[in-house]
Amino acid sequence: MDYSLEQSVGFMLGLTHRKAVALLATKFKPYDITTEQFSVLFNIGKGEGVNQKEVALRVFKDQPTTARIIDLLEKKGWVERQTSEQDRRAYLLYLTTEGRTMLDNLVPIEREMNKELAEGIPEDQMEAFKHTLSLINHNL
Repeated sequence: MDYSLEQSVGFMLGLTHRKAVALLATKFKPYDITTEQFSVLFNIGKGEGVNQKEVALRVFKDQPTTARIIDLLEKKGWVERQTSEQDRRAYLLYLTTEGRTMLDNLVPIEREMNKELAEGIPEDQMEAFKHTLSLINHNL
């Protein structure tokens, strides 16, 4: 058999993803937040007044998992739920002042890690790589 799993795009993406998540998790540990929690917090901050369903779609998680993460963020005092004016059964999500401060601390860490990941790679190659990843995502 002339096939190497290490050359499989899916395998390479998975391995790279796991390594990147582990590194970011280490950097976030002092802030008592996981990468998944960060993703949800970031997406709430990006579109405040968003509902849980929309957050779940943005972070590619199912609704029960997203709800658990939101519950945890709410317990930590970083997110608050407010009843929707249009639909009294629905809740809209907002960052608290503490949640905004947390994002202000974490986003630069995430940005810096992205710089580290791209270290030594010419900018045109990174742009081509991002474009290729977008095409792969589109194919999926």
